Amino acid sequence: MEPGLIWVLAGLLLLLAELALPGIFLLWIGIAAIGTGLLLLLSTPSFEMASMVFLALLGGGIWLALRLRRPAPASRLNTPGSGLVGRSGLLLPLGEAAGPGLRVRIGDSEWQARLPRDIKVPDVALKVRVEGVDGTTLIVRPE
Repeated sequence: MEPGLIWVLAGLLLLLAELALPGIFLLWIGIAAIGTGLLLLLSTPSFEMASMVFLALLGGGIWLALRLRRPAPASRLNTPGSGLVGRSGLLLPLGEAAGPGLRVRIGDSEWQARLPRDIKVPDVALKVRVEGVDGTTLIVRPE
């Protein structure tokens, strides 16, 4: 069997393996093998030259894949700010809160809270709006 045909068949088998085992790495090896096989079918380079062409095609394919890759969006799942900013809640008085410090109740959850420096801590429950998040502490302002 001709070496160029072996390279093309090996590349096609690698592309089929990529379908069975998705991970996108076998894709670039398969494409490089097919390209090397086509070069061998069109001309008769030495083994060293065919190996260099294979490595160049493989490197070029991986480089292209890395250039075209989109960064994954930052996940905001299960973070305090993932839906609390802008919501209204009830700032609990210091004696009524389940934990130390200021607490705000939003829905069925209680969060640590912090008021801006220019606002005095109230003695009664107060309706507030979440303006930001600092770690797991909500920054709130009276409505």
